[in-house]
Amino acid sequence: MFTQINSKMVEAPVIPGQRLFSQRGAMLAYRGQVTFTPNIMGGQGGIGSMLGRRIANEDTPLMTVEGSGSAMFGHGGHHTHVIQLTGDTLYVEADRLLVFEGSLQQSTMFMGSQGGLRGIIRGQATGQGLFTTTLTGHGSAAVLAHGGVFEIPITPDRPIHVDPQAYVAHRGEVRSKVSTAIGWREAVGRGSGEAFQLELTGNGTVFVQASEEKL
Repeated sequence: MFTQINSKMVEAPVIPGQRLFSQRGAMLAYRGQVTFTPNIMGGQGGIGSMLGRRIANEDTPLMTVEGSGSAMFGHGGHHTHVIQLTGDTLYVEADRLLVFEGSLQQSTMFMGSQGGLRGIIRGQATGQGLFTTTLTGHGSAAVLAHGGVFEIPITPDRPIHVDPQAYVAHRGEVRSKVSTAIGWREAVGRGSGEAFQLELTGNGTVFVQASEEKL
């Protein structure tokens, strides 16, 4: 399990026979006998995953971490947030992933497969592109955000609307779609004219950053 050292740094145990995957250049320090190897296959998703992201210009290079000891990770002074998966699935953009355990199965999902055309529109509206990364299984992952992350539960009787630029990730059996809200920013004095929100329904959690700044 990952340890949150402070708001911008996490420590991950490196156990013999088990791998970690992290963003390249995100290692800050380590203890013990630890090796770092560039992952030319684009993570665990294989060639199909790599090609899909390269076509969309959304490939985020990873490195494999192995050995015995521990390693500390952070990136760009961004806030970090540790998520412990217990057999469910995390949906998160590749550039938001700081480090995750190799016990988690990584794949790439086409946004259109989660809501058809609305999924594609969501990718464009959020600026997150047409593909998203999924992590499934039991293990730890750490994500990056601006201004810290807070978790909001989603239940069938309590859907949540999120500013697309504040969205970081979500987990569980959750459906997402883009809804229009013309004038909602003007109503609170923002004046940007943005007319989109993400509407999330089902059972799960959405992770929201305390900022609208992109990574």
